[in-house]
Amino acid sequence: MSTKTAQLAYRPVGMLTGLAAGSLAGAIFKQIWRRVGHDDDAPDAMEPEHSLGSVLLAACIQGAIFAVVKALIDRGGAKTFEKLTGSWPGR
Repeated sequence: MSTKTAQLAYRPVGMLTGLAAGSLAGAIFKQIWRRVGHDDDAPDAMEPEHSLGSVLLAACIQGAIFAVVKALIDRGGAKTFEKLTGSWPGR
């Protein structure tokens, strides 16, 4: 499979795995925040009753979780695509 064809064929797969990564990361973050923040919902930057520190802590945790989950799912999707087609989708 040519590089261009592999990239085009992987595009819908990448979009679906991206959505799955976002959903999974959101669920993981919610569970972690319940334990760390002792609250069901993370503080929003536009809510004045939350301190800047708690807003930034929530944002850092959420960003780190999203990045790790997305990397794991993207890598897994690319490896699976390569096994099925013989081509790595990003090259």
